Amino acid sequence: MIKQYNEYSLLPHNTFGIEATAACFVDFSSVDEIREFLADGFDGESLVIGGGSNLLFVANFKGTVFHSSIMGIEVVDETDTHILLRVGSGVNWDELVAYTVEHGWYGLENLSAIPGEVGASAVQNVGAYGVEAGELIVNVEAITMNGGEYRIFNHDDCHFAYRDSVFKNEEKGKNIIAYVTYRLSKVPQFKLSYGNLKEKVDELGGESLANVRRAVCEIREAKLPSPSRVGSAGSFFMNPVVSKDFAAALKKEYPTMPQYVVDEGNVKISAGWLIEQCGWKKTPHPNVGVYEHQALVVVNRGNATGTDVLEFARAVVDSVKEMFGVTLHMEVNVIG
Repeated sequence: MIKQYNEYSLLPHNTFGIEATAACFVDFSSVDEIREFLADGFDGESLVIGGGSNLLFVANFKGTVFHSSIMGIEVVDETDTHILLRVGSGVNWDELVAYTVEHGWYGLENLSAIPGEVGASAVQNVGAYGVEAGELIVNVEAITMNGGEYRIFNHDDCHFAYRDSVFKNEEKGKNIIAYVTYRLSKVPQFKLSYGNLKEKVDELGGESLANVRRAVCEIREAKLPSPSRVGSAGSFFMNPVVSKDFAAALKKEYPTMPQYVVDEGNVKISAGWLIEQCGWKKTPHPNVGVYEHQALVVVNRGNATGTDVLEFARAVVDSVKEMFGVTLHMEVNVIG
């Protein structure tokens, strides 16, 4: 049954712990429910949310917030080497990862302990430790805001890129994601080259799905605050991608700067390292700051407003631009 509320508090729906309200909040648990609700079209201001781990509210939301509670994990096809898994958009992301690890299916283990829900994995193209969800997504089933039509976006239709997809661009605000189908491997395909992941896996006893998941969880726990303890949205900024020549010039001036080759002409730079070099770990602020163990994470120290966080983030961006000539872009979606 579809649930609808007016003047609804969004505090439980954003991991930053920012108080804000939605004029209307709609929660649905099936495709039929939301299609019927949208059958006559919806032309008001709208926002589709999952676990709220990538949101920063700087004002109350005057429109309608939609939230999917569509559940279910279903095997829709299987061969000797691969499996297709169709998952409801309201499924908790980390619970899905744990499920695939328990069943011996390879692909999602590097994405352990990322907060949020399955629908957001397709919108944000969530990634960590050398793996992106988009690499594994076969298709995305969605319902249009304008009339509740049923659509299927195949992998190529989704235009996945670094923390990006068609749902953040041409299709932004036009669809509600209902299901995501992933293609996972039944044979070992570990990706352990990113950071110190292989070293941690070896410490835990060697390559296995369980050990990779445990290693990722332990590394993330040491570097990132739990939203239940500290308000944050995880990685606040995207790691900037710059030209190979510009990266080489920076490396010459700053030999310890972490860099990762993206392709022939581009290099990814650690945003956290850039921020730390600008002194933000040591900069006191009463309500907001960067996390002591990872400068990429902006935290609510208890009483921050969305505006406090946004002003702080802009100051960080300005300092990095001034010191390194690199522009940081926010991964967080600012609402209001």
